[in-house]
Amino acid sequence: MAVTEYEGEPVPGLPGRLPAGERILWQGAPDWKRLAVSAYHVRKVALYFAVLLAFALVSGSAFGVGMTVAAGLAACGLLLLFAWLMARSTLYTITSRRVVIRFGVAVPMCVNLPLVAIETARLNAARDGSGDIALAPVPAERVGYFLLWPHVRPWRFARPEPMLRALADARGPAEILARAMAEALPQGRRLPFDRPTADARPLPTGVPA
Repeated sequence: MAVTEYEGEPVPGLPGRLPAGERILWQGAPDWKRLAVSAYHVRKVALYFAVLLAFALVSGSAFGVGMTVAAGLAACGLLLLFAWLMARSTLYTITSRRVVIRFGVAVPMCVNLPLVAIETARLNAARDGSGDIALAPVPAERVGYFLLWPHVRPWRFARPEPMLRALADARGPAEILARAMAEALPQGRRLPFDRPTADARPLPTGVPA
């Protein structure tokens, strides 16, 4: 798995032109509102300031109320802006040979993860079809957690897992990825594609080689 910086983009979302025989199967980006909630925790921050505002109202301090409201609006506004910028600068690509994550607001970066280097893929989908697809690389493939954030599965510091995050429709690309992985795997090898739903009922399915 390679992480690179680049300037030009001959193909949207890719650091170079596709090699012969490789084709793009799907491209998509995070939904910025879902990213604001899941990665930047804007709801929790808003709740925190709501609690502070309640204390300020009880104390009867007009100055405290004003400062709390101003600070809360500024904090939530910045988080929403960061989420929008990150979603706008991110493009996920699934090809017949790899998964590519292009991201970076100031400095464009690109993560290339070959399909044969994915040990496990995991779909976490809500009832409306939105969700995340986490990709656990084989042990030999490593990438820095903070370098890849927020496109990484939370709290997996020892073995970071790149993630296609906050997708408005996660089930479609998950099925595309499962088929591509099955075709890319060496003959006779099987690789699981775990698909837990939002209510924590895992539905593991084997992907035949």
